[in-house]
Amino acid sequence: MKIYTKTGDSGTTALFGGTRVPKHHIRIESYGTVDELNSHIGLIRDQNINQLYKNILIEVQDRLFTVGAILATPPEKEILKNGQPRLNINRISEEDIQLLENEIDIMNDSLPPMTHFVLPGGHTTVSYCHIARCVCRRAERLSVHLHELEPTDEQVLKYLNRLSDYLFVLARKLSFDLQADEVKWIPRKE
Repeated sequence: MKIYTKTGDSGTTALFGGTRVPKHHIRIESYGTVDELNSHIGLIRDQNINQLYKNILIEVQDRLFTVGAILATPPEKEILKNGQPRLNINRISEEDIQLLENEIDIMNDSLPPMTHFVLPGGHTTVSYCHIARCVCRRAERLSVHLHELEPTDEQVLKYLNRLSDYLFVLARKLSFDLQADEVKWIPRKE
């Protein structure tokens, strides 16, 4: 398989199913940002963290490839002419979302209550989590925008929303595990 095809040299790319769109199309921005998020999660997974977190992050990365495939498929190309779905993969399920919620609850139970917003930072690994959380929020915003233009699988929107919550709590949990300072944001008073 050749890596370069030259078909994108004019500023267009193909969606799943063959439709060509500009590389700045909202669908490309959506799944491109999910791909960026996946890379950031790989960076977190490469850190010296608990194997349980690594296992969850591998699962998340797998699900993000599914999210990307769903976002890369325009609605008119979802079903083949023979009536079969174009994407022959497991979709995002309630169980995928429930896994994130369960992990959030488990981590939250071991953390002190949050009384203020927290400034990102304190440890490099924690900062990677916050960056991933921000990229996840951007992926969610772009996917919501796409959904407004061309309806997409609502489970994708729900998954991205929950994943950003998971990444925030993971950042707090890693701060706790690594004994890093969690700096509270205290608004300045006049």
